[in-house]
Amino acid sequence: MKPDTAENRLIVPLDVDSLADANRIVAQLFNCVRMFKVGKQLFTAAGPPAVKRLIEEKKDVFLDLKFHDIANTVAGAVASATKIGAEMINMHASGGLQMMRAAKETAERIASELDIPPPTLLGVTILTSIDEAAFQRDFGTSRKLRDQVAYLAELSQTAGLNGVVASPLEIGRVREVCGGDFVIVTPGVRPKWARRGDQRRIMTPVEAIAEGADYIVVGRPITASNRPREAANAIIGEIKQAEEG
Repeated sequence: MKPDTAENRLIVPLDVDSLADANRIVAQLFNCVRMFKVGKQLFTAAGPPAVKRLIEEKKDVFLDLKFHDIANTVAGAVASATKIGAEMINMHASGGLQMMRAAKETAERIASELDIPPPTLLGVTILTSIDEAAFQRDFGTSRKLRDQVAYLAELSQTAGLNGVVASPLEIGRVREVCGGDFVIVTPGVRPKWARRGDQRRIMTPVEAIAEGADYIVVGRPITASNRPREAANAIIGEIKQAEEG
Protein backbone atom coordinates (compact mmCIF):
# COMPACT_ATOMS: atom_id res chain seq x y z
CA MET A 1 0.00 0.00 0.00
CA LYS A 2 1.34 3.41 -0.97
CA PRO A 3 0.93 6.26 1.57
CA ASP A 4 -1.55 8.99 0.71
CA THR A 5 -0.29 11.83 2.93
CA ALA A 6 3.02 13.10 4.28
CA GLU A 7 1.92 12.16 7.80
CA ASN A 8 1.36 8.56 6.71
CA ARG A 9 4.88 8.28 5.30
CA LEU A 10 6.50 8.45 8.73
CA ILE A 11 6.88 5.20 10.71
CA VAL A 12 7.94 5.46 14.35
CA PRO A 13 9.43 2.35 15.99
CA LEU A 14 8.36 1.36 19.47
CA ASP A 15 11.71 -0.07 20.52
CA VAL A 16 10.86 -0.44 24.19
CA ASP A 17 10.47 -3.43 26.48
CA SER A 18 7.01 -2.87 27.93
CA LEU A 19 3.53 -2.14 26.72
CA ALA A 20 3.32 0.75 29.17
CA ASP A 21 6.31 2.46 27.57
CA ALA A 22 4.87 1.84 24.11
CA ASN A 23 1.53 3.32 25.15
CA ARG A 24 3.31 6.40 26.48
CA ILE A 25 5.05 7.02 23.13
CA VAL A 26 1.83 6.48 21.18
CA ALA A 27 -0.01 8.92 23.44
CA GLN A 28 2.70 11.55 22.94
CA LEU A 29 2.47 11.19 19.15
CA PHE A 30 -1.20 10.34 18.88
CA ASN A 31 -2.40 13.15 16.63
CA CYS A 32 0.62 13.30 14.32
CA VAL A 33 1.78 9.72 13.63
CA ARG A 34 -0.36 7.06 11.98
CA MET A 35 1.99 4.06 11.70
CA PHE A 36 4.12 2.51 14.42
CA LYS A 37 6.68 -0.27 14.13
CA VAL A 38 6.58 -3.18 16.56
CA GLY A 39 9.91 -4.99 16.51
CA LYS A 40 11.55 -7.86 18.32
CA GLN A 41 12.11 -6.00 21.60
CA LEU A 42 8.50 -5.03 22.24
CA PHE A 43 6.97 -8.14 20.65
CA THR A 44 9.16 -10.44 22.77
CA ALA A 45 8.15 -8.55 25.90
CA ALA A 46 4.44 -8.01 25.22
CA GLY A 47 3.47 -10.28 22.32
CA PRO A 48 0.36 -9.83 20.13
CA PRO A 49 -1.35 -7.46 22.62
CA ALA A 50 1.19 -4.83 21.53
CA VAL A 51 -0.21 -5.02 18.01
CA LYS A 52 -3.83 -5.30 19.09
CA ARG A 53 -3.54 -2.27 21.37
CA LEU A 54 -2.34 -0.12 18.47
CA ILE A 55 -5.15 -1.34 16.25
CA GLU A 56 -7.66 -0.46 18.98
CA GLU A 57 -6.22 3.06 18.84
CA LYS A 58 -6.83 3.13 15.05
CA LYS A 59 -3.11 3.03 14.29
CA ASP A 60 -1.39 1.04 11.53
CA VAL A 61 1.24 -1.50 12.54
CA PHE A 62 4.46 -2.45 10.82
CA LEU A 63 5.33 -5.80 12.41
CA ASP A 64 9.09 -5.81 12.06
CA LEU A 65 10.08 -9.36 13.05
CA LYS A 66 12.20 -10.10 9.95
CA PHE A 67 11.03 -13.69 9.54
CA HIS A 68 13.74 -16.01 8.18
CA ASP A 69 13.13 -19.76 8.31
CA ILE A 70 11.88 -22.64 6.19
CA ALA A 71 8.90 -21.81 3.99
CA ASN A 72 6.30 -23.59 6.10
CA THR A 73 7.42 -21.90 9.33
CA VAL A 74 7.45 -18.41 7.81
CA ALA A 75 4.07 -19.01 6.17
CA GLY A 76 2.66 -19.92 9.58
CA ALA A 77 4.17 -16.83 11.18
CA VAL A 78 2.78 -14.59 8.43
CA ALA A 79 -0.64 -16.20 8.88
CA SER A 80 -0.58 -15.32 12.57
CA ALA A 81 0.64 -11.78 11.85
CA THR A 82 -2.17 -11.29 9.33
CA LYS A 83 -4.77 -12.54 11.81
CA ILE A 84 -3.72 -10.04 14.49
CA GLY A 85 -4.07 -7.20 12.00
CA ALA A 86 -0.54 -6.14 11.04
CA GLU A 87 -0.59 -3.68 8.14
CA MET A 88 3.03 -4.42 7.16
CA ILE A 89 5.02 -7.62 7.68
CA ASN A 90 8.63 -8.25 6.72
CA MET A 91 10.94 -11.20 6.14
CA HIS A 92 14.55 -11.58 5.06
CA ALA A 93 14.68 -11.79 1.27
CA SER A 94 17.74 -14.00 1.67
CA GLY A 95 15.32 -16.70 2.89
CA GLY A 96 14.68 -17.33 -0.79
CA LEU A 97 11.97 -17.44 -3.41
CA GLN A 98 10.05 -20.42 -2.01
CA MET A 99 9.86 -18.91 1.47
CA MET A 100 8.62 -15.55 0.21
CA ARG A 101 6.09 -17.09 -2.17
CA ALA A 102 4.68 -19.21 0.65
CA ALA A 103 4.35 -16.09 2.79
CA LYS A 104 2.55 -14.22 0.01
CA GLU A 105 0.11 -17.05 -0.72
CA THR A 106 -0.67 -17.50 2.97
CA ALA A 107 -1.21 -13.79 3.63
CA GLU A 108 -3.64 -13.53 0.73
CA ARG A 109 -5.52 -16.66 1.77
CA ILE A 110 -5.91 -15.59 5.40
CA ALA A 111 -6.94 -12.07 4.40
CA SER A 112 -9.56 -13.48 2.05
CA GLU A 113 -10.92 -15.78 4.76
CA LEU A 114 -11.17 -12.86 7.19
CA ASP A 115 -12.47 -10.46 4.51
CA ILE A 116 -9.75 -7.91 5.24
CA PRO A 117 -7.16 -6.25 2.98
CA PRO A 118 -3.98 -8.34 2.70
CA PRO A 119 -0.96 -6.93 4.51
CA THR A 120 1.90 -5.24 2.72
CA LEU A 121 4.72 -7.80 2.59
CA LEU A 122 8.31 -6.57 2.51
CA GLY A 123 11.61 -8.27 1.86
CA VAL A 124 14.50 -7.14 4.05
CA THR A 125 17.59 -6.56 1.91
CA ILE A 126 20.77 -5.55 3.77
CA LEU A 127 20.58 -4.04 7.26
CA THR A 128 21.38 -0.33 7.46
CA SER A 129 23.96 -1.02 10.19
CA ILE A 130 26.15 -2.76 7.55
CA ASP A 131 28.31 -0.59 5.32
CA GLU A 132 30.30 -1.54 2.21
CA ALA A 133 33.42 -2.47 4.16
CA ALA A 134 31.51 -4.76 6.53
CA PHE A 135 29.60 -6.29 3.62
CA GLN A 136 32.79 -7.15 1.75
CA ARG A 137 34.44 -8.46 4.92
CA ASP A 138 31.57 -10.58 6.21
CA PHE A 139 29.55 -11.81 3.23
CA GLY A 140 32.19 -13.52 1.10
CA THR A 141 31.04 -12.07 -2.23
CA SER A 142 32.53 -9.97 -5.00
CA ARG A 143 29.17 -8.28 -5.54
CA LYS A 144 28.87 -4.69 -4.37
CA LEU A 145 26.43 -3.97 -1.56
CA ARG A 146 24.07 -1.92 -3.74
CA ASP A 147 23.98 -4.69 -6.33
CA GLN A 148 23.14 -7.24 -3.64
CA VAL A 149 20.28 -5.02 -2.48
CA ALA A 150 19.03 -4.77 -6.07
CA TYR A 151 19.26 -8.55 -6.48
CA LEU A 152 17.28 -9.19 -3.30
CA ALA A 153 14.71 -6.56 -4.29
CA GLU A 154 14.19 -8.26 -7.66
CA LEU A 155 13.88 -11.62 -5.91
CA SER A 156 11.25 -10.16 -3.55
CA GLN A 157 9.30 -8.76 -6.47
CA THR A 158 9.46 -12.07 -8.34
CA ALA A 159 8.07 -13.80 -5.25
CA GLY A 160 5.09 -11.44 -5.25
CA LEU A 161 6.06 -9.30 -2.29
CA ASN A 162 4.86 -5.69 -2.33
CA GLY A 163 8.19 -4.10 -1.61
CA VAL A 164 11.41 -4.08 0.38
CA VAL A 165 13.17 -2.53 3.33
CA ALA A 166 16.30 -0.84 2.00
CA SER A 167 18.68 1.89 3.09
CA PRO A 168 18.42 5.37 1.58
CA LEU A 169 21.57 4.82 -0.45
CA GLU A 170 19.96 2.02 -2.47
CA ILE A 171 16.56 3.61 -3.15
CA GLY A 172 17.49 4.72 -6.66
CA ARG A 173 18.94 1.33 -7.56
CA VAL A 174 15.82 -0.47 -6.32
CA ARG A 175 13.63 1.90 -8.33
CA GLU A 176 15.70 1.13 -11.43
CA VAL A 177 15.14 -2.61 -11.21
CA CYS A 178 11.67 -2.80 -9.61
CA GLY A 179 9.79 0.26 -10.88
CA GLY A 180 7.68 2.97 -9.31
CA ASP A 181 4.88 0.80 -7.93
CA PHE A 182 7.20 -1.21 -5.69
CA VAL A 183 7.02 -0.10 -2.05
CA ILE A 184 10.28 1.03 -0.45
CA VAL A 185 10.44 1.39 3.33
CA THR A 186 13.60 3.15 4.39
CA PRO A 187 15.27 3.03 7.80
CA GLY A 188 18.59 4.77 8.33
CA VAL A 189 16.93 8.18 8.10
CA ARG A 190 18.32 10.89 10.35
CA PRO A 191 17.48 14.62 10.37
CA LYS A 192 20.51 16.88 10.27
CA TRP A 193 19.89 17.79 13.89
CA ALA A 194 20.03 14.17 15.14
CA ARG A 195 22.83 11.76 15.93
CA ARG A 196 23.38 8.90 13.47
CA GLY A 197 23.57 6.22 16.23
CA ASP A 198 24.40 2.74 14.92
CA GLN A 199 23.15 3.50 11.41
CA ARG A 200 25.77 3.61 8.66
CA ARG A 201 23.98 4.11 5.33
CA ILE A 202 21.90 7.19 6.11
CA MET A 203 20.17 10.23 4.59
CA THR A 204 17.99 13.04 5.88
CA PRO A 205 14.19 12.78 5.48
CA VAL A 206 14.24 15.28 2.62
CA GLU A 207 16.95 13.34 0.79
CA ALA A 208 15.29 9.95 1.31
CA ILE A 209 11.88 11.10 0.05
CA ALA A 210 13.49 12.90 -2.88
CA GLU A 211 15.30 9.67 -3.79
CA GLY A 212 11.98 7.83 -3.94
CA ALA A 213 11.29 6.30 -0.52
CA ASP A 214 7.60 5.65 0.14
CA TYR A 215 7.97 5.39 3.92
CA ILE A 216 10.77 6.45 6.25
CA VAL A 217 11.47 4.94 9.66
CA VAL A 218 12.71 7.40 12.27
CA GLY A 219 13.13 6.28 15.86
CA ARG A 220 15.46 7.81 18.41
CA PRO A 221 15.42 11.38 17.03
CA ILE A 222 11.71 11.30 17.97
CA THR A 223 11.33 8.82 20.83
CA ALA A 224 14.45 9.98 22.72
CA SER A 225 13.57 13.64 22.30
CA ASN A 226 12.38 15.80 25.17
CA ARG A 227 9.70 17.03 22.75
CA PRO A 228 8.75 13.98 20.66
CA ARG A 229 5.65 15.55 19.11
CA GLU A 230 7.65 18.56 17.92
CA ALA A 231 10.36 16.28 16.54
CA ALA A 232 7.82 14.17 14.65
CA ASN A 233 6.12 17.25 13.23
CA ALA A 234 9.48 18.65 12.16
CA ILE A 235 10.21 15.44 10.23
CA ILE A 236 6.73 15.48 8.66
CA GLY A 237 7.51 19.03 7.61
CA GLU A 238 10.68 17.80 5.91
CA ILE A 239 8.66 15.12 4.11
CA LYS A 240 6.26 17.78 2.83
CA GLN A 241 9.22 19.90 1.73
CA ALA A 242 10.58 16.97 -0.30
CA GLU A 243 7.16 16.27 -1.83
CA GLU A 244 6.89 19.87 -2.96
CA GLY A 245 10.28 19.61 -4.65
